[in-house]
Amino acid sequence: MNYLNNHYDVIVVGAGHAGCEAAISCARLGARVLLATLNVDNIALMPCNPAIGGPAKSTLVREIDALGGAMGEAADATYIQMKMLNSSKGPAVRALRAQSDKKEYTKYMRNIIESNDNIYLRQACITDLIVKDGKITGAIDEFGIEYSTRAIILTTGTSLNGRIFVGLKSYSAGRLGEKAAYGLSESLVKHGINIKKLKTGTPPRVDKRTIDYSKMDIQNGDELKHFYSFKPNRPIRPQFPCYLTRTNEETHRIIRANLDKSPMFQGLIQGVGPRYCPSIEDKVVRFSENPSHHIFIEPEGLGTYEVYIQGFSSSLPADVQVQMLRTLPGLEKAHVIKPAYAVEYDYVPAVQTTHSLMSKNIQGLFLGGQINGTSGYEEAAAQGLVAGINAINYLNGSEMLELSRSSSYIGTLIDDLVTKDIQDPYRMLTSRSEYRLLLRQDNADTRLTPIGRKAGLIDDAQYKVFCDKQEAIEREIERTKDVKISATNEVNSILAKYGEHLDKGIRVSEFLKRPNISYEVIKELDEEAKDIPFDVAEQVEILVKYDGYLKRQEIQVEQAGKLDKFKIPDDIDYSKIEHISSETKDKLAKIRPKTLAQASRIGGVKPADISILMVMLERHQLVQKQ
Repeated sequence: MNYLNNHYDVIVVGAGHAGCEAAISCARLGARVLLATLNVDNIALMPCNPAIGGPAKSTLVREIDALGGAMGEAADATYIQMKMLNSSKGPAVRALRAQSDKKEYTKYMRNIIESNDNIYLRQACITDLIVKDGKITGAIDEFGIEYSTRAIILTTGTSLNGRIFVGLKSYSAGRLGEKAAYGLSESLVKHGINIKKLKTGTPPRVDKRTIDYSKMDIQNGDELKHFYSFKPNRPIRPQFPCYLTRTNEETHRIIRANLDKSPMFQGLIQGVGPRYCPSIEDKVVRFSENPSHHIFIEPEGLGTYEVYIQGFSSSLPADVQVQMLRTLPGLEKAHVIKPAYAVEYDYVPAVQTTHSLMSKNIQGLFLGGQINGTSGYEEAAAQGLVAGINAINYLNGSEMLELSRSSSYIGTLIDDLVTKDIQDPYRMLTSRSEYRLLLRQDNADTRLTPIGRKAGLIDDAQYKVFCDKQEAIEREIERTKDVKISATNEVNSILAKYGEHLDKGIRVSEFLKRPNISYEVIKELDEEAKDIPFDVAEQVEILVKYDGYLKRQEIQVEQAGKLDKFKIPDDIDYSKIEHISSETKDKLAKIRPKTLAQASRIGGVKPADISILMVMLERHQLVQKQ
């Protein structure tokens, strides 16, 4: 490694979940990468919930893995509990969640980074971008050291001009115990990029020795092992429980009595907080009819006494937080190790980027994670991976990777960010995808591994595993169409356990469509099915059982794709289009969609506007042909 050369192919600013995926992907694709971070001990830190996955987020993690990212592998290697949420519901809403060992996760990801000779780790604050002729040519750090590069990926999290609030007191910090980043926001503004503010927060951490778990409901992990990564031979680790307690009227009384000490309610924080992860005081005010709220007690790891109080995010004063906590069953003697706090920070509204996550203002500048207005480790990692792949595509002059809404949750996430004027931290939800029946966590490899292979991040060994699995699924689906279950007394005695009965023989493919019949039942009846691996059997069951629904959604995708065929010229002058409102023209000019499909998803653009654009484009194409 040559430490004297200050030229890098790519500079990644920030080493959170987005920065790690960006740096790792660029390095694996052969680039020389500088990874600059405020504190090298906080690589891939989980400053909030020590967990990976959950509803919709688990699909993002599986998609990251299918594309060749690292998050799924790290989550599998460091979990202390694995649980499949919504397991009794349909496959479109099932969600894997891993309670992680916070310090082990950081250590694991740092090892991936430091073991890659293409990544140069540096503790430094990048304060200025060097831009010439609208293109990135370098960066300058807080020490005045200049680095040359053609591509920069900003993954700054909550660091930009970050300010922490505990009650009415505040101080400069991006995260508790870590300084804020100054200079870079001003540099972005200088180069024509708009900056706004958002707010997020985190709950207190409590010493587990001061908790009475006997007063709480235990929450165990699953006996059946599920994993994020599609790589084989995932590690089997011992699991540890989480616990559930609840707020009560006394908790709510203390909160209401101290709202005058809340920086949010006193207007000291201007940034908008995450809608789907409100503070406990916000919950009490907004949902005043609720007598209590669930609070989950989650270990931060095996080597620490710190316990995370999920659902208890707050910005009230530290002494008030203690009073509130001690009203919860099991926490009457709680000792707070770290107080809850809110943090306000700068972000770049993502309508200023393209679907490749490259800035529209500055070529070679990519942005990923919370700087784009998102909330969550998984959302950040997904953007970091796409930004990393596209930084290399930019350097090579290759076609950008722009995932569609119909291909992935990652595509949905990015499309929402760059076409909608997001006002609060964006969180991925299953309801955000109109194609969630097709975009499930279980088939992320089927959808995205070929794309990851083309991008250069899926090696031969992993691709062979993928191809072998796909072939096994196809073989088993064909077999289920031929094999019959006989209506014997022995068969019916087994089926009685499931409320089923056969009067005559039936093909396995037809039998699987019955609500009470799973592939596990088939294995009891069909000797050949017993040797089918779980992941193959899972896909066969879903593809056979939900065949009609899946085909219906595929037709929906095909119909929606018709608008994608209408390409909008880059040089179109929206101001000259008649019969469209000035507001709509401004939005179209700001976002500059590439297709009518993208234009139709811009907030405020009406169906009538799309019809007018369609007629205009048809005329434009007609003129071009003449």
